[in-house]
Amino acid sequence: MGVVELWTLYAFAVSFTFLRTYARISAVGYRQLQVDDYLVWIAILIYTAQCSLGYSLGVYVHGFANDGMTPQERSALSRDDPEYGMRVTGSKIQVAGWTIAACLLWSLKLCVALFYLRLTNGLYKYATRICVAFGFIATSFIAVIFTIYFSCRPFHHYWQINPDPGNACTAAVSKNLIWVTFVFNVLTDIYLLLIPMPMLWKSSMKRYKKIASMVVLGAGMLVIVCAVVKTFYLISDPYNSAELTASWGTRETFIAIFTTNLPMIFPLLRNWFAPFLSSTIGSSNSKPQKPPPGSDFRTIGGGFGDGGERVVRVSRAAAYRARNNATDLTFDNESEEHILDGEDVRLRHMQFATSQQQKKDVAVVTGQFDVATQDRSNTLSKESF
Repeated sequence: MGVVELWTLYAFAVSFTFLRTYARISAVGYRQLQVDDYLVWIAILIYTAQCSLGYSLGVYVHGFANDGMTPQERSALSRDDPEYGMRVTGSKIQVAGWTIAACLLWSLKLCVALFYLRLTNGLYKYATRICVAFGFIATSFIAVIFTIYFSCRPFHHYWQINPDPGNACTAAVSKNLIWVTFVFNVLTDIYLLLIPMPMLWKSSMKRYKKIASMVVLGAGMLVIVCAVVKTFYLISDPYNSAELTASWGTRETFIAIFTTNLPMIFPLLRNWFAPFLSSTIGSSNSKPQKPPPGSDFRTIGGGFGDGGERVVRVSRAAAYRARNNATDLTFDNESEEHILDGEDVRLRHMQFATSQQQKKDVAVVTGQFDVATQDRSNTLSKESF
């Protein structure tokens, strides 16, 4: 990987994360940021370390490590030779690189799981699946770290040049590291991808919106593709494996950062490019529809200051607007989605009344409040992403 490509990917990754944070603060305010909003910045710090290691491997040690050498070359290489020192340093960078890549990828998986936890708030049958995801992420991460630090004994053989330390202690081409990381990385990604798909497909969104939402939330498939490509190159080209590991590892983590941030960035991009997309995804919000009968909303402990429960009667048009405004996953920027599956659920902090509604509605509801509603059909509602 060239220096230009390395730092270009880094700049894009940081930019995506800034956009995510801007979108979240615009939607909910900085006081309402959640754990994953901070965790993604920890991931950026880890990514900074990974890019720095990749830069050092390519520029200072020229891609050398303790791999790709014949026994004769190992015995002929003197400790006083500058190449010997570069190979030792490169081997240490490889071990650090595997560790940092695992920390980065698994922290991003945790971000995705936390996002799904918000997405399915109130749906207990999906909460179980997400709890399984947390357990799977934790145990697989421990397995990968244990493989890195215990598959080569003694540990200092990771940077031994002569005699040949064996495949297990050659970090750049270690089959233990390659396959354990690959298997757990792909399996956890597949499991995370499968969590939102059934919910989206059962929702009442139009088909094209379902497909578009699945594309946004299913972008993690790109990480799997990159992991497959990286593993293929490492297995098929052992002589250039040190540099290939660093190059494809950096590309893989860049794609992981992009796909993790995409669901939060997409509503912002949708608003920015709405004039150009009005004929497709933007048109649904402008179509006039007949309001359904019924207009009672029950507010629970929100906005009135007394913590009690009141029934507020509003006009049918306002009631319909409130419910119709909560139907599009990742296509509107002002709220975070909750997928309903024929269950009672509370929509938190939903901004309901506007200045125009205050003039038209029978009763004015101001501020942020909780709305408890019951809908026996599969619907998709949302609060701030």
